[in-house]
Amino acid sequence: MLSSDDAAPTLRPTIHTISVADSPEAWRSAGFTVDDNNVCSVGTVRIHLVGRDAGKRIIGWSLRDSTHEGGLLDGLTTTVAAGPVPDESPGHPNGVTSIDHIVLLTPNQQRTIAALESVGLLALRTRETDQYGAPFLQTFFRTGEVIVELIGPEEPSSDEPAGFFGLAFTVADLDATVAFLGPDGAGAAKDAVQPGRRIATLRHKHFGLSVATALMSPEPS
Repeated sequence: MLSSDDAAPTLRPTIHTISVADSPEAWRSAGFTVDDNNVCSVGTVRIHLVGRDAGKRIIGWSLRDSTHEGGLLDGLTTTVAAGPVPDESPGHPNGVTSIDHIVLLTPNQQRTIAALESVGLLALRTRETDQYGAPFLQTFFRTGEVIVELIGPEEPSSDEPAGFFGLAFTVADLDATVAFLGPDGAGAAKDAVQPGRRIATLRHKHFGLSVATALMSPEPS
C-alpha cells in the first residue's frame, strides 16, 4: 500500500485548444503566426481559428487532464483533449510568447466556481475590485502556464450561463509590440494591476478580430 509520500501527484487540467470564430487572415494581420491548419500556437495552447461562420469571439475550449466528460460546463462549451503538451510554439512577428490569462464572465460566481472545481480546476484566490467602475469579484485558477480569470458580481445577478470574454498575451517587449502594431493597432502601454508589469490594449476591431485582447510585459524575474 502506498504511503502519502509515494502517491502519484494529482493532475490538474491545462488548456489544450481555444476555439475562436475569427478568420486566420485577421490574426495574421495582427502579427500572429497561423499555420495551414488555421491554428495559432501560443506557448502550450493552440488557438483554432474556425471563421466567422461559427459566430464571434471565443466559442469553446478543450482541456487536458480534466475529469470533465465533454459538453457545457456552466455554459462554457468544453471538450476533452488528449496528448502531450507541445515542446514549443513558433515565433510571432508581434512578439507574443504565451497566453497570460483567459477571461470568463459569469452572473453567479459561486455557481461557476463550483462547476470549474468539479472538473479539477481549483480556485486560488478571489478579490474584490472596482477598477472598471462598479465593484465585482475576480477569482483566479491556474491551468498550466495560463491563468483563468473569472469575473462576476459578489451576489448572483441572473440565471444566465457563464461565457468567454477575452485573452491577455505576454509579449517579449511591450514597447516593441506597440510600435509594431502602430497607433491604430494598439493603445499606449500603462502600468498593469500586477506589480512590475505593464499592459496595452490590442485594438482588435482594427484587424478584424472579435476577441477583446490585452498585451502584457513579462513577469518580473
